[in-house]
Amino acid sequence: MLIVLGFTCLIFGANWLVSGASSLAKKNNVPDLVIGLTIVAFGTSAPELIVNCVASFNGFSDIVFGNIIGSNNFNLFIILGIAGLIYPITVQSSTAWKEIPISLFVVLLLFVLVNDFLINQNPEISRIDGVILLVGFLCFIYYVFTQLKQEQSDVIAYEEKSNYKIWALIIIGIAGLIVGGKLVVDNSINIAIELGVSQKIIGLTIVAAGTSLPELVTSIVAATKKNSDIAIGNVIGSNIFNILLILSISSFVNPIAYNPNFNQDLLILIGGTAFLFIAMFTGKRKKLDRWEALILLSFYLIYTTYLVSKEI
Repeated sequence: MLIVLGFTCLIFGANWLVSGASSLAKKNNVPDLVIGLTIVAFGTSAPELIVNCVASFNGFSDIVFGNIIGSNNFNLFIILGIAGLIYPITVQSSTAWKEIPISLFVVLLLFVLVNDFLINQNPEISRIDGVILLVGFLCFIYYVFTQLKQEQSDVIAYEEKSNYKIWALIIIGIAGLIVGGKLVVDNSINIAIELGVSQKIIGLTIVAAGTSLPELVTSIVAATKKNSDIAIGNVIGSNIFNILLILSISSFVNPIAYNPNFNQDLLILIGGTAFLFIAMFTGKRKKLDRWEALILLSFYLIYTTYLVSKEI
C-alpha cells in the first residue's frame, strides 16, 4: 500500500510540477518548443529520476540499475507491445533511420561503460562515466531541437494561473516527488527482504513498472487516438532520457556499483531495440504491425515470469 501511495505521489507530483513550471515559463514568454523539450520531458522522467537519486544516495545500486534497465525494457516490450496491438504504429522516416538507431547506440554505450571494457576496474558507473552520458544527453537535446525547428511544432495549450497557484503547484509537486520517491525505494527494499528476493528483481519489476506508468498511460491514449508519433516517440525518447540523463545524475549523487547479472537484461534491451529497427523493414515498411507487437509483449511476459520464478 505504501509503494502504491509512493507511485501516486510521484505521478501527481510530476503532473503538478509540469503544470506549474509550464505556466510560469509561458508567463515569462518562454517558447513552446523549449517548454516541451525541458519541462514536459522532465515531467515524464521525474519518477525514475527521483527514485534513482534516493536509491543512489542510500547505496542501493541494484535498485538504480533495475529501475533504468527494467523501465526501458518495460517501455519497449510492454508499452509498445500493448500500443501496437491496439493500433499498428506507423513510424516516420527520421524515427526509423535516426531515433531508433540512436536508442540502440545509447544502450550499447551503457553496456561498454558498465562493463569497463576500456578501464580495468570494478564495474560501475563512475562520475566520469556520468559526464560521458550527460554530454551524450546534451548532444541528443541539440539533435531534437534542430529536428523540431525544421518542423512546424504545435502550440501547447496552457490555462492562465495566478502566481500564487503556480508556485503552490511547483512546491507541492516537488514535495510529492520527494515523498513518493522515498516511499517507493524504502518499501521496495522492505518487500525484497520480506520475500527473500534480490533488489535486482524488485527494481526490474515493481519499481520499473511503477515509474513507467506515465509513459504507459501516454502511449495507450496515443494509440487509441491513432497518434503513432506520440506512441513511439514517447517510448524511444524516454529510453534515451533514462540512460543518458537519469543515470548520469544518479552517478553524480554517488558512483553506482554494477552487478554483472544485469548483463542479461541489457542484452535483452539491445536485442529488443534491434528487433524494433528490423520490424521497420518487415511486413509493412516503417510500421510496427500487430504480430510484431505481440512478439514483443509475449516475449517479455514469459521472460519476466521466468526471472521471478527463479527467485521465489
